[in-house]
Amino acid sequence: MILPIYLYGMTVLRKEAELVGADYPDLPKLAEDMFLTMDKANGVGLAAPQVGLAIRMFVVDGNGLAEDFPECQGYKRCMINPEIIEQADTFNVKDEGCLSIPGIYESVKRPDWIVVRYLDENLVQHEERVEGFAARMTLHEYDHLDGKMFIDHVSPLRKQLLKAKLGNIVKGKVACSYKSKGVH
Repeated sequence: MILPIYLYGMTVLRKEAELVGADYPDLPKLAEDMFLTMDKANGVGLAAPQVGLAIRMFVVDGNGLAEDFPECQGYKRCMINPEIIEQADTFNVKDEGCLSIPGIYESVKRPDWIVVRYLDENLVQHEERVEGFAARMTLHEYDHLDGKMFIDHVSPLRKQLLKAKLGNIVKGKVACSYKSKGVH
């Protein structure tokens, strides 16, 4: 089932998400719905808060980016209760966008690699080192679980320059090619 993507201004996007308990109902179905929603919106990642659920879960799929970023080949994951347990002390800067902030792209500095521990949709624990753009995708979605968005990583000046565009999203003056839900 395709879920509506919550847009900038919705309070769930700024809440710290709760841990997912072992008794959470039908996680495999939720993961499937989130992958379907993300694919339909042409995204590469989608966090549960972006579909209105304040839980620590996200999905990523970098396969469509593998030509430009080989480290994304085969990188399709559902991560539940993820923890970043290590990260590089070297960084790179690349443009990011977000399905919850349509039409806005900004340069964001992220670590070159991370080590992440997480549960998959069947509650099996994994720990892996993730590099390059795959790490960027993971960190972008991880931020959503802490109520943060990529625009929180830009300079105060850039944020000021984005104020009108962000205000238009809140007012519903934005066109999305996917099912969305906003404050308006």
